[in-house]
Amino acid sequence: MRNAARSLPDAIERIPALAEAHEMRDPAEIAHALDQLAQTASAVTVYPQGEDPLMATIADVDHASHAFVLALAGHIMAAPGRVVLVAALGGSARIQFELETTWAAPADAPHRVPLPFPTACRVLNRRAEPRLDTPVGGNYGARFALYGKVFELPLHDFSGTGVGLRATPEQAAELAVGRKLEGVQLDLGASLRVTADLEIRLLRPFRTFLLGPQVQVGCRISNITMQMRQSLDQAVAGIRRRK
Repeated sequence: MRNAARSLPDAIERIPALAEAHEMRDPAEIAHALDQLAQTASAVTVYPQGEDPLMATIADVDHASHAFVLALAGHIMAAPGRVVLVAALGGSARIQFELETTWAAPADAPHRVPLPFPTACRVLNRRAEPRLDTPVGGNYGARFALYGKVFELPLHDFSGTGVGLRATPEQAAELAVGRKLEGVQLDLGASLRVTADLEIRLLRPFRTFLLGPQVQVGCRISNITMQMRQSLDQAVAGIRRRK
């Protein structure tokens, strides 16, 4: 069992109602997010209705039964009812979901509460720095292989630490938050091409007038080298100068 002790200063604030968060409904993505929280022993803040928040961690995730175990810190239990659970996900996002619970726990482990997977989560990405939209008509895109298939996606925006891609719903169906993309070829204009490993941090559906339904694929660049960071900074500076 992982150490569930967490103090209240670790509490994560709820996602504001008007925040530009996206909704995660794919059961596989939700399971992956819960796995990530469990593996990193991340603090989970529990907000019962009308009561002070509680701290917990996710101790176990059972994919077969679509359930997880919430390990509450301390010896305080909330009243039965609806609760909001919030946690930091991957250091650059916040995940939030609601569940109905009676706080039924085994007699020999009264603070290990089994709960079902949520049907939906809100995810709010926190970008470390602003991204720039790619210029219209430029050569900006990403090319990578996944499951033996080659993907070529337009680059929507980028910064010195990440990129935003644009995918069709069919293409996005084969992607998932947390998935790592290795050896991605990034074209950042006519004369700059870099190869990087990406980690998908955001999938957000949207609609355009000309293309119809699309999905924004927000990615963080993994294991970025000094040379790659300088190249990205140069590309960002070049677009800013043209603007």
